[in-house]
Amino acid sequence: MQRKAYVPGVAALIAALLAGCTGGGALGGEPDDSKPGDTGGTTAAAEPGKYRTLPEPCGQVDRGTLDSMLPGIEEIPGEEQQERAYEGAPTVTYDTDRRVGCRWKVESSDATHHLLVDFERVVSYDNSVSDDTRATEVYSSKAQKADLAAPSGTPSAGAADEGGAEGSAPEPSDGAETGKGGGKGKGQDKGKGKGDAGGSASSASSGSPENGVTAPGLEPRILDDLGDEAFLDDALTTSGSATRHRTVTVVFRTSNVIVTVEYDEQPGRRTEIPDSKEMQEKAQELAGKLADGFSE
Repeated sequence: MQRKAYVPGVAALIAALLAGCTGGGALGGEPDDSKPGDTGGTTAAAEPGKYRTLPEPCGQVDRGTLDSMLPGIEEIPGEEQQERAYEGAPTVTYDTDRRVGCRWKVESSDATHHLLVDFERVVSYDNSVSDDTRATEVYSSKAQKADLAAPSGTPSAGAADEGGAEGSAPEPSDGAETGKGGGKGKGQDKGKGKGDAGGSASSASSGSPENGVTAPGLEPRILDDLGDEAFLDDALTTSGSATRHRTVTVVFRTSNVIVTVEYDEQPGRRTEIPDSKEMQEKAQELAGKLADGFSE
């Protein structure tokens, strides 16, 4: 008896199944929806920041400014020692492309002054977030650490923070305490926070400008016409058993760079209080010069 030829039909069926698999059909994997010229819908990367490098910090403050902000620097004995005081000391950083700074410290019979200049270049590692946007976030976190007085009677632009300065903020110059803390009365809360073991505070915490509390118009506030955005903080640290000292901090952002000027004065006599207005004017003048350097 002659056998029926089933083999050719089976072969044809197998061939059809194989064709369906390689073509991405229902029996195969995911269908191939790609089209000629299709880029896969990749989202365009966010714009990089304007600044790719940072200036050398110790060379950004001229001698005239140092003479004004660091009284006594001209009286330092010895030409070599005086020259080192003018040069300042670079701060320790792990990536000079991202952050650099410089400190100056001058002691005299009347007072000890510290000055810190810090440059931070912010880089976003998220392709969907620009460097400028990330820098704005970093700046805002710094501003929230200060009790800022909002302009034109609007609500406060910065929330008080009991925990002190943010970890990313520059450290106090040569161990000087910044005295930052929470509460509405800057001078009052600073005094209580730095009191002795018994919790006593000096008369500077009484709340009047004559006793060391920042006068109206000189309180921590948002600044206009300085970079893209800026603020000033003024912290007076007082206690019944230690010398009072004031720290004025000016922070501004220009594109993806955040600049911090920290100016501290500790009088030689415990009863003396650093002049808030004078210190603020000097710190703002230096910040303005640094901002002009970025616009050149």
